[in-house]
Amino acid sequence: MHEALLYEKLEGKNVRCFLCNHGCLISDKNRGICGVRENRNGKLYSLVYGKIIAEHIDPIEKKPLYRFLPRTFSLSIATIGCNFKCLHCQNADISQFTKWKISADIVGEEKKPEEIVKDAIKAKCPSISYTYTEPTVFLEFALDCMKLAKEKGLKNVWVSNGYMTKDALDLIAPYLDATNVDLKAFTEKFYSDVCGAKLQPVLDNLQDIKKRGIHLEITTLIIPGKNDSEKELKQIAEFIKKELGKDVPWHVSRFFPTYKMAETMPTPREKIYRAVEIGKSVGLKYVYPGNV
Repeated sequence: MHEALLYEKLEGKNVRCFLCNHGCLISDKNRGICGVRENRNGKLYSLVYGKIIAEHIDPIEKKPLYRFLPRTFSLSIATIGCNFKCLHCQNADISQFTKWKISADIVGEEKKPEEIVKDAIKAKCPSISYTYTEPTVFLEFALDCMKLAKEKGLKNVWVSNGYMTKDALDLIAPYLDATNVDLKAFTEKFYSDVCGAKLQPVLDNLQDIKKRGIHLEITTLIIPGKNDSEKELKQIAEFIKKELGKDVPWHVSRFFPTYKMAETMPTPREKIYRAVEIGKSVGLKYVYPGNV
């Protein structure tokens, strides 16, 4: 257990978390939306510090990052927990663990930041990726790893939903080399109904990340009947070009039935290739089809 960063104490042992844009008000003995930050007697704690639920060596292209350290491998780590509730999450067994299994037990293998960095060096990985779930919810551990990684000449990568606060981004930005952010759709309705979040904070953070000079790539998982209209795909492409730049890669990926969208049909391949055409017609330089 590790005291959390980015919160304030309020009256009556309540606390307000400022880690992500939910801004959870958490009463004593309760947790925030992420399920892994708990108020204990007026102090907020990260329950997942050093509790690694997944550690793998992946191609950097799997993140996906196609224009950052190409053809290299990245040590990829995660804890349980997420601040979104995506109905189509492919890693729901670990991201939503505390939501479908309310328990005081937080699963994961105990590891220190020094061990993570050592693992990356031993595997000859030039980078560490904080991925699989949402790295924002294990920021304290990720940040300690990132600082050590930087000292050893390793790069740091976040695969994120982009819902962190500016305060959180301020903490990680000096050590963050690259990120792939999911721009899941371009409507508040999708973010509310499917993810339990809001669109605008993600758009704001994408612009902020770009301004900070951090390598940025974007992924949109195209789901039939949810975010696959040509109008919406064009809106996303135009936002990327206008607000982020034509050189920012856009990954358009095919959906497969999973989790609470098990009855939804897979995305037709033709829809993915059409999204690529739309992105290029708008003027994006790099548009990549995924999961095809």
